Amino acid sequence: MIFSKYIFVAASLLLCLPTASAADWDGSRFAWYGSDAADDIHNALPIGNGRLGASVSGGNVEKLVLNENSVWSGPWQNRVNRNPSGAVDDIWKKLLAGSVTAAGEAAMSKLAGDPTSPRAYNPLINIGIDFGHGSGLTNYSRWLDTYEGTAGVRYTSSGVSYSREYVASYPHGVLAFRFTSSTPGKLNLKLSLSRAKWVLSQAASISRDNSAGHAVSLSANSGQSSDAINFWSEARVVNSGGSATSDGKTISINGADTVDVYFNAETSYRYPDATRGQAELKRKLDAAVSAGYIAVRAAAIKDFNSLIERVKLNLGSSGNAGTLETPTRLKNFKNSPGSDVQLVTLMFNFGRHCLVSSSRDTGARSLPANLQGIWNQDYSPPWQSKYTININLQMNYWPALITNLAETQKPVFDLINMAVPRAQAVAKSMYGCDGIVLHHNTDLWGDAAPVDKGTPYTIWPMGAAWLSHDAMEHYRFTQNQTFLQSTVWPILQQTAQFYFCYLREWNGFYTAGPSLSPEHAFLVPSGQSQANKAEGLDISIEMDNQLLRQLFTNVVSTCTLLNLPNSTNPTCAKAATYLPKIRPPGISAKTGRIQEWRSDYAESEAGHRHFSPLWGLYPARQLTPLVSATHAAAAKKLLDHRMSSGSGSTGWSRSWAISLYARLFEGDTAWRHVQEFVRQFPTNNLWNSDSGPGSSFQIDGNFGVTAGIAEMLLQSHEAAVPNGRVEGLVARGGFVVESMVWEGGALANAAITAKSGGFLALRVQDGTAKFEVDGVPYSKPVETTAGGVYRVRVVR
Repeated sequence: MIFSKYIFVAASLLLCLPTASAADWDGSRFAWYGSDAADDIHNALPIGNGRLGASVSGGNVEKLVLNENSVWSGPWQNRVNRNPSGAVDDIWKKLLAGSVTAAGEAAMSKLAGDPTSPRAYNPLINIGIDFGHGSGLTNYSRWLDTYEGTAGVRYTSSGVSYSREYVASYPHGVLAFRFTSSTPGKLNLKLSLSRAKWVLSQAASISRDNSAGHAVSLSANSGQSSDAINFWSEARVVNSGGSATSDGKTISINGADTVDVYFNAETSYRYPDATRGQAELKRKLDAAVSAGYIAVRAAAIKDFNSLIERVKLNLGSSGNAGTLETPTRLKNFKNSPGSDVQLVTLMFNFGRHCLVSSSRDTGARSLPANLQGIWNQDYSPPWQSKYTININLQMNYWPALITNLAETQKPVFDLINMAVPRAQAVAKSMYGCDGIVLHHNTDLWGDAAPVDKGTPYTIWPMGAAWLSHDAMEHYRFTQNQTFLQSTVWPILQQTAQFYFCYLREWNGFYTAGPSLSPEHAFLVPSGQSQANKAEGLDISIEMDNQLLRQLFTNVVSTCTLLNLPNSTNPTCAKAATYLPKIRPPGISAKTGRIQEWRSDYAESEAGHRHFSPLWGLYPARQLTPLVSATHAAAAKKLLDHRMSSGSGSTGWSRSWAISLYARLFEGDTAWRHVQEFVRQFPTNNLWNSDSGPGSSFQIDGNFGVTAGIAEMLLQSHEAAVPNGRVEGLVARGGFVVESMVWEGGALANAAITAKSGGFLALRVQDGTAKFEVDGVPYSKPVETTAGGVYRVRVVR
C-alpha cells in the first residue's frame, strides 16, 4: 500500500504440509509425463524466447507447433464506424430520459466498429520429425523444466536410448533442439516444415559444409492480396556422423550420433523490406550454428535462469505425492487439495516460466503476451487470441512487477506506442476529442475502434485509462525516473486529454458515458421502456469512476514527481481540478455492496465472472481496509455475493478472486481459491482453461494465480500454511523482499533491500505484532538509503 512516498509491505502466512524425502523429480520445478501429448496441444509443453514459441508433443513422430508473435491474420484495418456524428449527444439524452434500450441501439448503429473484430493471432508452422521408431517405446519420460525454460524427452527403442532437448534462446533469437542416441550411428530422422494455409514457397538443400547446416525453409503470408503479413522461416540441421539427403522439401539424416536443429522466422511486421527480413533470418541462424548447440543452450539457460532465480518460493514438500506424473498429481489434487502443496508452487513457477517465455524486449516492435501467450495452433483461435484490455492483457502482467520480472512488461508499452496514432484518430473521429481512446480489445497494430457488437461490452472507452495505470505501477515498483518521464508521462497526458473532453458534468460530478461495466448487464427498471430487458450501456459506471480517480491521481502525482507546476502545465492544473469531482464509490442502500452502476439496478447475472466494480480493490488500492474500512466492507460483500452466486467460473476469474481476498487480508479464503483454481482449471500441461479441461486455453489465469500467490505473501494475514520461505518479491517503491520466513503460522523474519531509498512502512499480520527493524523496535516508517538492507525480526 502506498501512502505518498511511504511504502507498505505486509507479510501474510500460508500453511504447508510436513516435509518428506527428496524427490527424483523436484515437484516444484518440473512438469513431467510418462507418455507423449498424443497431438493434443493442451498436453504439449510450451517453451519460448519471447518472440518464438514451441509446443513440444514428444511423440514417436515429433510434432512441434511453432509460433512467431507477429504472425496475425492481416494488415491494419480502419474499422471506425462511418456514422458517428452526433451519436454521443443522442445517446446521452436517451440514457438520461430512461430510454436505455434505444440508447444501446443507437450506440450499436452509430459507434460499433465495422467490421466488428480486429485481426487474429495465427500459427506460424509445424515441424515434423520422424525418427522411424514406431510405437514400441519404453522407459518414456517427457518434461518441462520451469527453472531453465527447457523441455525434453527420453525413451528406449530396440534397446537404444534416445534423448531430445528443446531450448528457446533469447540471446541468439532462435529455437534449438538436440537429438542423441546412446549407441553411435543409430540416430535416423526426417525433418519437414508444414503449414495449412497460404504457403508461398518451400525448399530444402544439403550443404557441402556440414558444419553450416542443411537448410529447410518455408515462406508464407496472412492470405491478403496486398499488404499481407509475410514471413520467412528456416531450420538448419547439423548432423554429427551419418549422412544427409534431401527430396527438395525435407531433410533426412541416417546413421548419425547427434543431430542439432536451429530454427528462426522473421516477418514483415518488423521487416517490411523482405531483403532485410531474410537477411536477419540468416544472420541469427548463421550465428547460432557457428556458436554450436552447447554454447546456444548455455546462453539460453543462463539468460532464462537469471530472471527466474530472482524469486524462490518454498511452501514445503509434498513427499512422494510431488514425484508423480503431472496428470496424476492434478487428478489427486482434485480429490485431496492438501496432499500436494508443491503442485501450488509448481503452478507459481509455471506462470513465471510462461511470462518470461512469451514476453521479452525484442526491439521497438516488441509484442506482449496475448490471450494464449505465444502458443496457438488455430487460424481462428478463441476470441482471436488478441489483446483484450478490459482485464485479460492486464492480468497477464500482474506477476511481472511483484515477482521481479519488470522487464517482461516492456512489450506492453511498445504496444501502447503502436496504438497512439490509431487511438488519436479514433478519439477525434468518434468523439471529437484530442488525446487517445482505446476500447476493450486491440491487436498487434494497436486497433482502437470498438470491438464486437453488444451493449455489455462494445462501447467501453476506458482501455487507455487502465493501461496508463499499469505504466504508473511500473514506475512505482521500479522507481525508474527516466521511464516516468519518457514513457509514463506521455501516456498519462494523452489519456487525460481525452477524458478532459469526453467527460460531462452530471449531478455535480465529471462522468464518463456512454460506457459499461465490462461484459455485465443490468435489468432495465420497471416503468422504463423495455423493462426487465438486459442492457449494458449507461453513464457513471462504478469501474469508470475508479479508473478516472486513479488516472487523475496518477497525473497529479507525476506532476509532483517531475516538478511540473500547475501554473505552467495545463494537464497538471486540469487534473487537479477534475480529481475531486469524480464520483466517490457508491454503496447500495439495499444490499450494502459496492454499487456497480449509477443506479441500484438489478443485475442480470449475480455470479458474473468479472469483478469490475472491485477494480479499486485490486489491482488498484482505493477500496482496501487500510484506505477505507467502510468501502472495504462493501467490497467484501459484493465479492462474497459474486462468489456464492457462481463467479470464479473461469480460470482468470478465479485467479482474480485470489488477489481480491488477499487485499482484504482474507488469507485463508484466498488460499482456498488458489486450491480451487488448481483443482478446476489446469489442463495436463498446466495451461489455464476457460472453464476447465476441454474448454479453451487462456493463459491469463496462469499469470493471475501466480500474482495471487505473491499477493497473499505480501498482503494477507490469515494463516493458511504454517511454514515456508520466499525470496525476491518486490513491493512498490523498489523494495525487494530478499527473504521472508514464516514458522508456526507467523512471520519469523525478513530481509528487505531498498533499491532506491525512501520510507519503508511495515505492517505484520493484523497490525498488532511487535517487531524490530535492525534491532530497533518498529514504531513508524523507516527512512532507508539506496542499496541498504533492513532486517525484520518478530518479537515473541
